[in-house]
Amino acid sequence: MKLISIVVPAYNEEENISSMYTKLVQELEPLPYRYEIIFINDGSRDGTLQEILALSEAHDNVKYISLTRNFGKESAMLAGLKRCKGDAAILMDSDLQHPPHLIGELVQGFNEGFHQVVAKRSRTGDSKLRSLFSSLYYRVINSITDVDFVDGEGDFRLLSRKAISSLLALSETNRFSKGLYSWIGLSKKIINYENVLRADGQESKWSFGGLINYGIDGIISFNTKPLRICFYTGFLVLFLSLLYIGMTFYQITKAGVGAPGYFTTITAILVLGGIQLISLGVIGEYIGRIYNETKRRPNYLVDISNVDEYDEH
Repeated sequence: MKLISIVVPAYNEEENISSMYTKLVQELEPLPYRYEIIFINDGSRDGTLQEILALSEAHDNVKYISLTRNFGKESAMLAGLKRCKGDAAILMDSDLQHPPHLIGELVQGFNEGFHQVVAKRSRTGDSKLRSLFSSLYYRVINSITDVDFVDGEGDFRLLSRKAISSLLALSETNRFSKGLYSWIGLSKKIINYENVLRADGQESKWSFGGLINYGIDGIISFNTKPLRICFYTGFLVLFLSLLYIGMTFYQITKAGVGAPGYFTTITAILVLGGIQLISLGVIGEYIGRIYNETKRRPNYLVDISNVDEYDEH
């Protein structure tokens, strides 16, 4: 009988762990599969780890990985994928915003032969401003990156063992899973569902600044076009500068030297300075990523766990 792994990263989700497990079991028990539920404690500061340990003591199918500190969701998901033993794995958030009742449909897609079965959420409940920025972001990122991003598609998905192996073969330190899912290709099926508000627990862990940084990661991780834009912008500014110099020289030959233009000087300084700072920032982002990659630090460190890394061989 095939094995399904449920990979659940958790950060400060003490109030949701028990109910999450209960709802998962309700959906998994009727399926003709064995299953394991892997909770990854991503350096929680509340009682999340204690809740997970209590479940693991009471149920043999509950596995846990506790990281030494908060390494971020990307690292927590990677830890779960490296240690899951299933023929397929389902990635889910622990705050119940990923509805467990969709597990049956995800597994059905796996039975149909798809390597990725993706749960795509609607924007119901999101503010108009957030929906607008999200739509604009996806338009921009799809126009400048080499992979396709789809609004509403996130980490909530089923991955076949082939898809898991493909993701684990990518050894980069700066991981942006949304792009990696697209980059590996493989057959995909989409399941649509209505957006679900958070259950018990704290507010969303994503601050506005965090979302901005996440968006920048998506743009930088999968293309070098921002560097090309800096290159073209430099040539454009050079061309306009030469044009301005030529026009100014022509006016001098015709009318002589006039009073220096304060507005023109300040405008030129501000525009050129702004372009230079933006270009340096873009270049710095890439250099910083190169620096991080060359250090070859692990994506995470494990404090305690009751499951070893899976060896396909």
